[in-house]
Amino acid sequence: MKKEYFFKDVTLLITHYNRSKSLENLLKSFREQNCKFEDIVVSDDGSKPKHFEYLHSLQREFGFRLISTPVNKGLGNNINKGQDAVMTPLTLYVQEDFVPTSIFAQSFTEALDLINSKPKIDIIRFYAYFEYPYLKNPVNGFYEMAFKVWKSGYKKFYVYSDHPHLRRSNFFDKFGKYVEGQKGDVTEYSMMMSFLKKGGKALFYKNFQNLFVQSNSEAEPSTMKRNVWRESNHFLMVQLRHLYRHLKFNYNYLLD
Repeated sequence: MKKEYFFKDVTLLITHYNRSKSLENLLKSFREQNCKFEDIVVSDDGSKPKHFEYLHSLQREFGFRLISTPVNKGLGNNINKGQDAVMTPLTLYVQEDFVPTSIFAQSFTEALDLINSKPKIDIIRFYAYFEYPYLKNPVNGFYEMAFKVWKSGYKKFYVYSDHPHLRRSNFFDKFGKYVEGQKGDVTEYSMMMSFLKKGGKALFYKNFQNLFVQSNSEAEPSTMKRNVWRESNHFLMVQLRHLYRHLKFNYNYLLD
């Protein structure tokens, strides 16, 4: 018989937009691992009628609270209204196109122990596209993210990310709300800078590639659209992009 996990004082916050089958897959994955949370909030960003109708059937099955809006207002508004609805001290934030792996429950239990024993930690990150370059003081695979502006490379700035993470639910009190009315990557960048400038502290799970899997099917592809400048793998474009980010990130961080 599988062990049951009840994560007291934690709300699972999921942002959703036009990917109701992906949301179902995420919720079923948690259920299959016997993971239960004190509360579940799904924040929908004005999905099309067929997806919104399916959300109601999922709500009856999984018992989450649905926070909706009649029109699409973007990533910033979607996270803001979802987080505002959270009533527990801790929030596990996950976008609907992620799926937890079989090691999630045990690793998340360890993450809860860490954030409860380290009051200065604001978030614990569980997923990334690359390993953070400056890590120290490992505990059960979790490392402190050692940001210093004088360290080399622009990747040092990626202490905060919208990828799956555990955070304190008073996050907005310290770092402010997400910028609304902007593209998703601008919203994320603005929060990243706010997190750094206001002294945010984070832990990074080094085995991140084995904790969550990002799953985008042909039927429900990613809704995040990026321009050619951000996506191109051409050598010259990559080098120019790295230089641009290095200059921009350092300038914006040092700018009051």
